[in-house]
Amino acid sequence: MSDDQHGVPAPGPGEASVPAGLVASVVELVNTGPVLLGAYTIAELTVVDAIVDFLEARPSDEVLAEAVRSLAARQLLLAGSSGDQVQVRGDLGIAVALQQRARTVLDARATGTVPGEPWRILLLPQPERIALMVRIDALGVHQIGLHTLDDALDILTEWLPRGPSADAGRAPDVDTVLTAAERSALVTVTHYTAEGSAEVAGESTDLVLARHDGRLHTLVRDPQDPDQLVPGRTEGRDGVHDRLAGLLGA
Repeated sequence: MSDDQHGVPAPGPGEASVPAGLVASVVELVNTGPVLLGAYTIAELTVVDAIVDFLEARPSDEVLAEAVRSLAARQLLLAGSSGDQVQVRGDLGIAVALQQRARTVLDARATGTVPGEPWRILLLPQPERIALMVRIDALGVHQIGLHTLDDALDILTEWLPRGPSADAGRAPDVDTVLTAAERSALVTVTHYTAEGSAEVAGESTDLVLARHDGRLHTLVRDPQDPDQLVPGRTEGRDGVHDRLAGLLGA
């Protein structure tokens, strides 16, 4: 959805401002179907301060300068009213504004993926039960889209390892499951609070899903020893969906 009327100042030293009516318009549109907001590189997201807490590494100054030129050439980045501000426009501006509103982030990383599918997915729910989803492929391209929260959880569940639930009492040891898994994923849900314009990471919860011998194993952190993983229990696809929804407080 391109809407150049909605210019959003980049966060810089403070939060991005959200134009009046933008969120309501976006929610109404998302409830009619998914809204794709485009694909961006790590450098392009870095220069507008989008999801920088979750990027693997900061690109070089030369790469960032090229990203600024690329965004400016596409009229997605304009000089602001003051020397230390820029205006992020269009779909990227919408993504920046909604990312700033999110107070919970789900970060899922998978092994055993194939070409053409993401290896990592970020999910940033909004209070209006829509979610900003970022799919990251092996080339570092970040495909950003908006979905209803229920649809986003469905997409995420289908992408994560699947299979009939393993019997926790008969499962191999954790190291064997992880080493020999046909597909595995680490899901981390982090809750944030706001202190002025800063976002402060708070409580974090991990969940590991691994498909081994056609069975789905669920691993959680041991409450007595958080450095260790122990078998948990999740009943099939619906159980994974409900477990993710519970971690997000949905």
